[in-house]
Amino acid sequence: MRGIEPKQHYDVVIIGGGISGLTSAALFSKAGISCCVIEMDNRPGGYLAGFRRHDFRFDSAIHWLNNCGPNGLVTKIFKIIGDDYPKCRDQKRIRRFVSDEFDYLVSNNPDELKEEWIKEFPHEEKGIRRFFRDAKKIGKSFDRYANLSRTMNSMKWYQIPFHGLKMLRFAMPFIPHVRFVGNEKLKKGLNRYFKDEKLHRVFCSEPDVLSCLIPISWAYIKDFQLPPDGGSQSFPEWLMYATEKMNGDIFFKSKVTEVLVENNVAKGVRFDHRGTQHEIRSNYVIAACDAETLFEKMLPEKSVPILMKERLKKAPLYASAITIALGIDCPSEDLGLDEEIIFLADPTVSRDELGQGDPHLSGIHILASTVRDKSLSLPEHGTITLFIPAWMDNNNYWGCEKDENGNYIRGEEYNALKQKYADILIERVEEKLIPNLRKHILYCDVATPITHHRYTGNKNGTMMAQKPGKENYQGKVASYVTPVKNLYLSGHWADLGGGIPIAIKSSINTTLLVLQTEDKKRFKLLANYMDGKIGLDKLKSSDLLTKYDNSWVKEPTPAQKKMKRREEEA
Repeated sequence: MRGIEPKQHYDVVIIGGGISGLTSAALFSKAGISCCVIEMDNRPGGYLAGFRRHDFRFDSAIHWLNNCGPNGLVTKIFKIIGDDYPKCRDQKRIRRFVSDEFDYLVSNNPDELKEEWIKEFPHEEKGIRRFFRDAKKIGKSFDRYANLSRTMNSMKWYQIPFHGLKMLRFAMPFIPHVRFVGNEKLKKGLNRYFKDEKLHRVFCSEPDVLSCLIPISWAYIKDFQLPPDGGSQSFPEWLMYATEKMNGDIFFKSKVTEVLVENNVAKGVRFDHRGTQHEIRSNYVIAACDAETLFEKMLPEKSVPILMKERLKKAPLYASAITIALGIDCPSEDLGLDEEIIFLADPTVSRDELGQGDPHLSGIHILASTVRDKSLSLPEHGTITLFIPAWMDNNNYWGCEKDENGNYIRGEEYNALKQKYADILIERVEEKLIPNLRKHILYCDVATPITHHRYTGNKNGTMMAQKPGKENYQGKVASYVTPVKNLYLSGHWADLGGGIPIAIKSSINTTLLVLQTEDKKRFKLLANYMDGKIGLDKLKSSDLLTKYDNSWVKEPTPAQKKMKRREEEA
């Protein structure tokens, strides 16, 4: 535990050191609430932990990044903690759709794509203009989201109706599109704009009309960002530093085995660290971890109603992924890549087949992170990452057996499957996009749902927990409040939706839920800031928050360290 012994008691214990748990820890420490984080891995970040191979640095998983601009929700919350947070840059080239019949780019000026389509499809001009107009309306609504992020659990009864009216105003541009879900309804929804099948095929992998519109809407409001220098793992590195500077504790290689419950009130946790059991008492427990594991394995059997457990078990989840991380012998630009994510697909393949993980058929996302950030490899090298959706039960659980503790045993069959997937995906990319890619590969790493499950503990290796949708909304599977008093859920299991914004939004909400009971003055200060009633200057001038010296300095990447050695030796 890095030489630090846990205290016998904290105000708050946080289970999980992903982006949500670490943000919670930093916020609690800022608010003067003693806290610790218990993380089973040996590094912070969860899906943002990233990894090093030789002189290459890779992000574990990050496709799109938004709400990290100057006025975004993520930035608004980070500014509570300090001013030295990792800064993101605007992304100009966002998404490129590539197939045998088209090659279209969405940039931060979506009107360029609009005019390109009008020129190519003059018979659809009227509908194309309406499509982009509706996307822009949704974008304007998203611009108001930063002040609407509080959970109603942290509001007084008389505040809820006013919040509901604001949320209705926010939702108005979305409402005309929510019913167009699934193959037939999606086709019907797109037909309202354009009937040309080629335009429909651009959105061959999207499950609903909103999924077609929202990326365009974010582009209109310039809400796509590039990860900070050093990759997305800079976020957890900063949060860990800030937390510890403000007297929070973080313990790695520590797995929570039990949430202590007395009279249906959470009182702390037991955890295992390298075979030794520890017990920490606390007033609150924040579970920024897999909800099903919490309910089924960490809590007393009758703490959670059976119906609630069953709904959670059946809840549709986001997919996991196959991730192929490639280190190459030349800059990625030399192979024709830029900062955008490329989606390579055969649009004649069915929507279901594009998303079910077949390496021959699935749409492939292709990302060259070193075009965006030169610190991730040596100047003469580059990186390319290939993603396809995948599921834990594919290939009979990827050829793995389970041991007596339920851990997946990875053997020769597993390794052969990984290599097979890598070979197929690389061959497809060579054929359609980057000829002779294989000749440039210096290093190849393959992660499967088994990998993602092993490092994060998320059910089935899911990337972002439960999916938004009718079944999960009606089942109420996502909630901050649990049946156990003073035990709150955080992260993607607490709020439907995905990505860094949802994870970090959950952190401020769990902080508010604790503070509304424990410290009403600090609660009011943070609630007013999140609601937009006071600005950052007034927040910072308050003596209610712990001072932080903004002294974090990003550690050089492996490539930067090697370049410095080269300079010293020259």
